[in-house]
Amino acid sequence: MSVVDHNAIDALPRISDAEVGDYIALLKPRVMSLVIFTALVGFFIAPGHVHPVIAFTSILCIAVGAGASGAMNMAYEADIDALMSRTANRPVPRGRITSGEAMAFGLILSFFSVLTLGILVNLLAGALLAFTIFFYVVIYTMGLKRWTAQNIVIGGAAGALPPVVAWAAATGSMSMEPLLLFLIIFFWTPPHFWALALFRSDDYARAGVPMLPVVAGPDATRLQILLYTVVLVAVAVAPWPLGYFDAVYGVVSLVLGAGMMWLAIEVYRRREGKPAARATRRLFAFSILYLFALFATLLLEVVVRAAVPLFG
Repeated sequence: MSVVDHNAIDALPRISDAEVGDYIALLKPRVMSLVIFTALVGFFIAPGHVHPVIAFTSILCIAVGAGASGAMNMAYEADIDALMSRTANRPVPRGRITSGEAMAFGLILSFFSVLTLGILVNLLAGALLAFTIFFYVVIYTMGLKRWTAQNIVIGGAAGALPPVVAWAAATGSMSMEPLLLFLIIFFWTPPHFWALALFRSDDYARAGVPMLPVVAGPDATRLQILLYTVVLVAVAVAPWPLGYFDAVYGVVSLVLGAGMMWLAIEVYRRREGKPAARATRRLFAFSILYLFALFATLLLEVVVRAAVPLFG
């Protein structure tokens, strides 16, 4: 009769009991939805006509690449996620998926999304997607996130690149319009995430993540939110007088910018108790609406311009 070596069995690599839903969660669907939307805008404001199959392939590859980045981010940050109430229920800290499985899943998706975009669409788009994934996973997740309070400022470049990748997929070239979209998202990122960090600062402190409220304090963070919001509003309005985007976009950006400025001032003014917490939560929520409405306006303008010849 053979003797079972339980120690040897315990030493074997563990295979998780993950379900499909766990792997979908690894892709960070909410983040992916924002990536898809901004990429769609970058794609459809590009000049010329693109075959629907190429358009679908491009957006799918960008979405998969974003999901792959999320999976590798979760694989590397499992120790941090386990300490934060906002992220403790993610598949890796819950033990539904191992870090190795999450990293392998992300690497495979990255490889095929970049390869498919580069071969079926164009090399520039594939290279930009590869750079976006590298920047988010290596520069931001493995480097900046645990090292500097400016992590979200520099790392925000990765989240701002999808419309640039989409434009490259549509045209095979670069232009000022996608760079303007990049700048809008880039300057939107700090006030958006620092508002979240203000009311989640205990989480970040417990996990040892040097977010600005933890390192510099809440008052310095409020000032930075206000300063970045001023720059954001100016950058978002600028494409209208420069002649890149139409008047409807300009008016919408002014109205939304006024809302962002008012909420950022409220965050700066209200520093104690429940009023301060409400102000930061309102700014965080409105910032999502702000970015969505700006990009939706651009998309609507494209649709209207396309429809006018049909009814003209």
